[in-house]
Amino acid sequence: MSAPLPSRTAPDGSPYPDRDRPDFEREVRAMFTHIARGYEGFDHLASLGQDLLWRPMAIWAVDRYRAGRAVARVLDVGCGTGELSRLVARHFRDARVTGLDFTDGMLRRAAAHPRRENRGPQFVRGSALSLPVADRSIDLCTSAFLLRNLSDLGQGFREIHRVLRPGGTMLALEITEPEGSAIRSLFHAYFDHVVPALGAAVGSAGPYRYLPDSLRSLPSRAHLLALLGESGLDRAQAHPLSGGTVTSYLASAPETL
Repeated sequence: MSAPLPSRTAPDGSPYPDRDRPDFEREVRAMFTHIARGYEGFDHLASLGQDLLWRPMAIWAVDRYRAGRAVARVLDVGCGTGELSRLVARHFRDARVTGLDFTDGMLRRAAAHPRRENRGPQFVRGSALSLPVADRSIDLCTSAFLLRNLSDLGQGFREIHRVLRPGGTMLALEITEPEGSAIRSLFHAYFDHVVPALGAAVGSAGPYRYLPDSLRSLPSRAHLLALLGESGLDRAQAHPLSGGTVTSYLASAPETL
């Protein structure tokens, strides 16, 4: 058995995942391990604080989409340090919320976060491409900034479809290509150059150079909505936020098989 290829790295030695390499998933895990400690603070800085608004806005979109249907069990896939998991647990106070990630460093940060409520989220290790969850057992499956990092987007959506109960909802919040040309130019000037420079300043040139590269690998909104339909999900919708720099994707498992 051949040894795994060495991880690609930036000049400062930080990991830089390469989607064309067979060890892409391992490299993504190494990248998130590297940035786990400062992940939340850097994201708040790099997004100019807007990520603190995007997650609540996405949850409110779920409320409108589900039209008052109860939520008893939530799975937050690729939960990272648990920011979305904690918001969901506070919003759906009677729900059992589980955050899942494949990076131990992220999960340790999530589990160590102070709780404001007695019944906060639980955190477990697992892959988005093979969810360790029973069929048709989840009312709401959420993710934030996960899709760009999946090696097989279609398989990720099929797994979400598998675990959702009939009528269950998928929410995916993701960085996306802005809609207007003026906003697109400003976005790429910042996202492609300033954010990687900030990453290099804190010893993480690789992860934050990978960030704009990963956006280019993500399908268009129309193509992504089509992939959701191909996975068996229906009522797929895209809700751009902040001029389209991020988008909330919503879809549901059919009520009947």
